[in-house]
Amino acid sequence: MKAMEEKILKEGKVLPGGVLKVGSFLNQQIDTAFLADMAKEIAALYKDCGANKVLTIESSGIAIATAVAMELGVPLVFAKKHKSSNVDGAVYTSVVHSFTHGTDYTIVVSSDYLRPEDKVLLVDDFLANGKALIGLTDLIHQAGAETVGAAIAIEKGCQGGGDALRAKGIRVESLAIVETMTDDAITFRK
Repeated sequence: MKAMEEKILKEGKVLPGGVLKVGSFLNQQIDTAFLADMAKEIAALYKDCGANKVLTIESSGIAIATAVAMELGVPLVFAKKHKSSNVDGAVYTSVVHSFTHGTDYTIVVSSDYLRPEDKVLLVDDFLANGKALIGLTDLIHQAGAETVGAAIAIEKGCQGGGDALRAKGIRVESLAIVETMTDDAITFRK
């Protein structure tokens, strides 16, 4: 999506440690018109995949995942980063390492919301090393459901997570793939 690359170049900032800050439009403040455009693009890419659920991980992926779920006309499920008192009964869990926060989370989804008959599209704002998506695919596998693909707003191609998932046979479509980042330049995969 050329518009995503342009938006990153115009509004993004590379922070120390390989962090791409796009808080002005994607995950702290949300450009809702642009969010709608992203959701339409993703829905067009996955219109024939048969998804009946969208799954993401809390928290910053929820906005893009909600918009995509609305565009596809299917429910959104999100994995919580900790089991809370409002998650009861049988659950699926997986341990995920967060690149951004440098910590491990045990993500949780109630078995009420992922069923064996589900065809699940993963949606997230970022894909770096792929740990979050691997954790989400683990939850889907535990449920006996099917992963039909992964849609990402921004993939950090330089960190290899997307390529590793593709090598496992998962269809990964990213609106922009950042190939390299320095303080003064961002390049995209062609």
